[in-house]
Amino acid sequence: MTSGDKLFGRLLGRSSAQAIDTPAPPSAGLHVLLDAQGRVLDIHGTLRPQLAQYADSPPLQDLLCTHSAVAVEGVPADWQRHSLDLDFLGAAGHVLHTRGTIEAHDNGWRLHAVDIGDLLGGRRLAEQREQNQQLASLLSEQLRVCSLSRLPEVLNEQLCSVAQRWRIPCVALALLDQEDQGWVIYSQYANHDAPLFWHTGQRIGTCLDSLNGTTALSLQAPYGRGEHPRLHSVFGNADGFLVPYRDGQGVAAWLLCGAYSGQPQMRDRDWLNLAAALAAPLLSRLREQRHHQQLERLEALQGLLGTGWFELLPNSGEIQLAPQLMRNLGSEEAPTRQALDTWLELIHPADRQELHSRLRDLQTLGKPLLASVRLNRGDAAQPPTWYRVQGQVLGVGEQRRWVGFMLDISDIKNQQLQADAAHARLDNLIASSPAVIYVQRYVNGALLPVFFSDSLLPLLGRTLAECSHDSLVQWVHPDDRDLYFQRTRQLLREGSVRSRYRVQDKHGDYHWLLDEAKLLRDDLGVPVEAIGLWLDVTDATLAAQQVKDSEERYRILVEDSPAMICRYGPDLTLIFGNTPLANYLECRPAQLRGLNLGDWLSAEQREAFVQRIGQLTPEFPVSTAEISLQLPGREHAWWVWSDRGVFDEHGALVEVQAVGRDNTEVRRSQQQLTQSAKMATLGEMATGLAHEINQPLNVMRMAIVNVLKRLGNGDAQIDYLTEKLQRIDAQVQRAARVVDHMRVFGRRSEVEQQPFDPAQAVEGTLSLLSEGLRGKGVEVRLTQADIPVQVKGYVDQLEQVLINLMVNARDALLNQRENNPELRPWIAVHTEHDSRHVRIWVEDNGGGIDPRLLERIFEPFFTTKPIGVGTGLGLSVSYGIVENMGGRLSVSNGEHGARFCVELPRATDA
Repeated sequence: MTSGDKLFGRLLGRSSAQAIDTPAPPSAGLHVLLDAQGRVLDIHGTLRPQLAQYADSPPLQDLLCTHSAVAVEGVPADWQRHSLDLDFLGAAGHVLHTRGTIEAHDNGWRLHAVDIGDLLGGRRLAEQREQNQQLASLLSEQLRVCSLSRLPEVLNEQLCSVAQRWRIPCVALALLDQEDQGWVIYSQYANHDAPLFWHTGQRIGTCLDSLNGTTALSLQAPYGRGEHPRLHSVFGNADGFLVPYRDGQGVAAWLLCGAYSGQPQMRDRDWLNLAAALAAPLLSRLREQRHHQQLERLEALQGLLGTGWFELLPNSGEIQLAPQLMRNLGSEEAPTRQALDTWLELIHPADRQELHSRLRDLQTLGKPLLASVRLNRGDAAQPPTWYRVQGQVLGVGEQRRWVGFMLDISDIKNQQLQADAAHARLDNLIASSPAVIYVQRYVNGALLPVFFSDSLLPLLGRTLAECSHDSLVQWVHPDDRDLYFQRTRQLLREGSVRSRYRVQDKHGDYHWLLDEAKLLRDDLGVPVEAIGLWLDVTDATLAAQQVKDSEERYRILVEDSPAMICRYGPDLTLIFGNTPLANYLECRPAQLRGLNLGDWLSAEQREAFVQRIGQLTPEFPVSTAEISLQLPGREHAWWVWSDRGVFDEHGALVEVQAVGRDNTEVRRSQQQLTQSAKMATLGEMATGLAHEINQPLNVMRMAIVNVLKRLGNGDAQIDYLTEKLQRIDAQVQRAARVVDHMRVFGRRSEVEQQPFDPAQAVEGTLSLLSEGLRGKGVEVRLTQADIPVQVKGYVDQLEQVLINLMVNARDALLNQRENNPELRPWIAVHTEHDSRHVRIWVEDNGGGIDPRLLERIFEPFFTTKPIGVGTGLGLSVSYGIVENMGGRLSVSNGEHGARFCVELPRATDA
C-alpha cells in the first residue's frame, strides 16, 4: 500500500472500501459538543488524546491556533453549512490539522472533525515535487542552451541554485576522468560559512567505483563509514550523501552533497532526477565538445600530414574525397565528389595507369591497395609531390565499401631519392677516394679486418684477401709497432683514436698513414666493429719535418742576426725580441716580453709611431721609418725600423713583425756633416757678415766723432746729443741681431723635429744675406704667402738650405757679371702653398745650369766652383735636410736662370 493509500485510509476511517461521503463512526475523528455561545461542553473521539489540556467550558477559539480562531468568530449557528478547516493546539506544541462540519445536537451543537494532516502533507509534497521538477527542467535547459565556453560557469550557477533550494552547504559534481579512469570534481559550490570539502579539478581517485550499485548513499545508517569506509576520504567526518547518474555505460557522474541536514526531505527518485538534470546535459555537451575537438584535431592532423580519406562509389563510378584532401591536392574549388577519371587526371601520367589498375583490383578482387604516386604539377623545376595511396574493403555483400586514404610522403620520398643519390655518390667517392676506408670486426677481443675500400690497392698494392690481423702488424714499421698496439688499446678503451705510423707497401716502400677510427657498440655496450680510414700523409709528414728543420734554421738565424728583430701588438707591447735587441736594451731576451716600445719614445714620437702602424693594411702591410729613442742613462738613439703588419681574416691588425738596425752613428755623422756644412756656410758668408757688422760700427764711429767735435766747440745741444745717441743705440741693436742670429744658426739642431712657420727661415736667411747681397749689387726680390702655414722639421736647417741656395746663386751671378758687365743680377724668393704642401722657390737670372750637370748637382763633393773655393757638400747636405723633413729638393732651368724648389709637407699632413 502506498503512502497515498495510507493517507486516504486515515481520512476514511482506515477502510478503503468505504466511500468518501460515508459518515464515520461516532468514535472516529474528533467530536466537540458546544453550547449556543460556542463554549466547549465535551470532547471525545479518537483524536481526543492529541489535544492539549484545557480548562472547563472554554470558548472554542481558545483551543484553536490564532489563524483558525479568527476563522470561527461568532456563534455556532453562524457556522452551519460551512466546511471548517480548524487547527487545534496539540500536545507538546504540535498542531492538529482538521476539517469538520457543525450540526445541531439536542440543545446545543456538535462539531465533527477529521484529521487532514496527511492530506495537507501530501499536497505540500506534491507541490514540492512539481517545483523540483520545474527546477530540474530549468537546470537542464540552461545547460543545453549555453555556449560550450560558458558551460563550466553555467554549471556552477546551477549548483549554487541547488545548494540554495535544498539548503545544502557544499555541493559538487564528480565526473569520470577518461585519461586515468578515476573520478574528478568537475565543479563545486560551497556557502561562505560551509566547510570546503572539494575544489574544482580535484582528483578523488577510484573510491566511488565500489558504490556503483547504490542508489543514494548516506553516511548515516544504513550506509555508514563502517560499511563504506572509502567515503571517509570524500566527506571526512561530516554528514553527506552521494547520488549517481547512470547512462548506457554505467555510472557516469556523482552528485555530492556535503553537510546536508536532511531538510527539506526528498524521495530517492527526486534526487536521481536532480542528478540526471545536471549530469545528463553536461555529459552530452562535453561529449559534443570532445567530438568537435576530435574533428578539429583530425582536420588539423590531415592538414599537417597532407592526408585525407577517400571512398569509391561503384554505382556512380565516382569518388568521394575529404575536403581537407582536396585542399592538400590544391583543388579547393573542385567538388569533393567527382568522376574517377577526373580525379586520376591529378596523378602524374607515369603513375596514373598503375593506380587505375590497382583501384580495379580493389573493387573486383578485394585486393588491398598500396601505391606511391606523384601529382601532375607540370613544373619540372620543382621537386615532385609524392602521395601514398592505400585502400581496403569494408563489409561484405551489399554492404561492401571501398575506402582508403592519401598521405603526403614528399619529404620521405624526396629524401629517399636524395639518399639514394647520395649513397651512389658516396660509393663512388669511397671507390675513388685517396683515403682507405676500412672496417674491422670485433671478435674475441681482437679487431679483424673485414672491409677495405678500392683505394687500398693503389696505395699499398694489396687486396683485402692479403690483409689479416697478423699481416697488418707485420707491415707496420718496427719502430712504430708500439704506436699501432697503443692505437688498438686506446680505440677499445675510449671508443675513438687518431694516430700516425708507417706501413710498408708491396714494393717495400713505407708510407706515413694517418689513422682515424671510431668504435661502434651495441645497446649493451659490447664492441661490434671499428670504422676508420687511412690517409697517406707521407708528403705532409716529410714537409712538416722540413718545416721543422727550416724553423730551427730560421730560429738560429733570428737569434744570431746582427739586426734587432721583434714582434709586438698594436699597443706596442713586445711579444718577442731576439738577443741583439735584448743586448741593446741591456736585459735578457726573456725580459723583453711585456715591455712597451712606447716607454722609450717621446709623446710626439709615440703618436707618430702609432699613427704609422695604424695606416698598415693587408694590401700595404710594410712601413719603414727612422725612430728616435730616449734610453735611460744614455744619449738619444736612432733606429731604422721596418714594420710588417699581420692581419686576421677580417683585416684587423693582430701583431707587427719588425726588423731594425742601430742608425745612431750614421745619424750623428749626418748631424756632424750638417754642422760642418753650416760652419762652412758661415765661413763663406764671413765677408758679408763682416760688412753687416762694419756698417753699424762705421755709423757709430762717425756719430761719436761728430759728438766730440760739438763738445770741443762748446756747442753740445741736448737734442743733438740725444739724436746721435739714439742712432748709436739702433746700430748697436742691429749688430747684436746679426751676432745673435749667427750664434743661433751656428748651434746644433734640436733632437726632434718641431712645427714652425717656413717664413721664419726665409726672414732669418735674408737677415744674414740681404745687406751683403745689396753691397755686391745683387737685388733681392721677396714674395711670401699671405696666410701663415706650418711645416715640421728644424728651422735652422731649412735656413741653412736657403742660405746655400742663395749663396750659390750669388756666386753664379757675380761670375756671370764679370763676363757681362751689363747684367743686373737679382735673386727672387717666392713662397706658396696648397692643401698639402708648402713650396719655397729660389730663382736667379744667372742663365741657368748646364743641362748635363743637372743630374749630378746634388751629389756629394760635386761642385762647379774652382778648386779651393767650394767643398761640394752644400747642395748634397741641403738635399738630405729636406728629405729628412719629409720633403723634396729639386732644380730646373727657368726662363732667366736656375730655379730651385724646396717642397715640404704641411704639419697637418706630415
